[in-house]
Amino acid sequence: MRTMIVVTHLLGTGHLSRALTLGRAFADAGHDVTVASGGMPAPQLNTDGVSLLALPPLRSDGTDFTRLLTADGNIADATYLNSRAIALTEAVRRVNPDVLITELFPFGRRSLADEFLALLSTARSLPSSPVVLSSIRDILAPPSKPAKAVRTEEIITRFYDGVLVHSDPEITPLHSSWPVTDNLAGRLFYTGFVAPPATGPHEQGEGANEILVSAGGGSVGQPIFRAAIEAAQKMPNRRWRLLVGGRDSEDRIAELRHMTHGEKVILEPVRPDFRQMLPLAAASVSMCGYNTAMDLLQCATPAVLIPFDDGKEVEQTLRANSLARLPAVDVLPSAKLTGETLAQAVDRVLHQGPRKPLDGGFDGARKSVEIATSLWEARQ
Repeated sequence: MRTMIVVTHLLGTGHLSRALTLGRAFADAGHDVTVASGGMPAPQLNTDGVSLLALPPLRSDGTDFTRLLTADGNIADATYLNSRAIALTEAVRRVNPDVLITELFPFGRRSLADEFLALLSTARSLPSSPVVLSSIRDILAPPSKPAKAVRTEEIITRFYDGVLVHSDPEITPLHSSWPVTDNLAGRLFYTGFVAPPATGPHEQGEGANEILVSAGGGSVGQPIFRAAIEAAQKMPNRRWRLLVGGRDSEDRIAELRHMTHGEKVILEPVRPDFRQMLPLAAASVSMCGYNTAMDLLQCATPAVLIPFDDGKEVEQTLRANSLARLPAVDVLPSAKLTGETLAQAVDRVLHQGPRKPLDGGFDGARKSVEIATSLWEARQ
């Protein structure tokens, strides 16, 4: 079975990471997998078993997701956006997938609707039309206007065979963040959470007993890193390791290094072995994207969550508040973030100690393969 997954990450790398996890599950089941990525390159992510097709890349202008920029920082004009649509339609004709999955669209990425709709129309015109599925995380950004939810459902009804909801309906049903009509409810397939298999601790002991600070692959985490350096000054007996992501990570590390004054702070770019370091860490400080939440649930490291809440973003806050019911998890709103408040929050979760890791409910990628395969076989 040939599977094509289309994803564009505009700020961090979480959307691409989850799409690649899904793609590896299809590959592990013996299927040919193409992931078409329309965001900035993220070489630290695992692409094993997956053919990665890079579209002309886009990124958002900070947290303004309606202002799209090229890799050089220029406004993505109509010609540039059209080149992406052409690349996508050519790719879907070439791959001729049995299963086509769009990550987040049409529930998000509305600024890229033209290229997604061109993709979907081309897919539906193929001699053998693929099973078409949308792939969405547990919590979505709620529609700002009822018309957006209506338009989303119109697209789902016209083009899609179903929606893969990567959640447990007993924990975070879709209706907690998105209006679900009877029509939409009949198209939902809950898969459980999508996460790579839990890893063992780092063989070289990297991260042991450290305060591990991460903030995704974008630049919006810089205030967290600054506060972490200030917090390290207040906790001199703890070693802090800051993993800085983004294409300008070296410049941002240089900026942060000027703030350090002999504290036990390690500054380095994001690492592919981060998930192996996390179980050994004394505590984690991070935002609360979907993939980060999965990692923390699997390893049970004490955690301080600083949800991304710029503009009208509520997704991470909703997720963080749900995790805060667990032991050794503390939520620190960005408006209250200082070195002092972060040190206090880290101290609280350290004293609460590690909790029991969750050992089930993370096989959503495998379940997604089963759902897609069943829908495809029903057509044969």
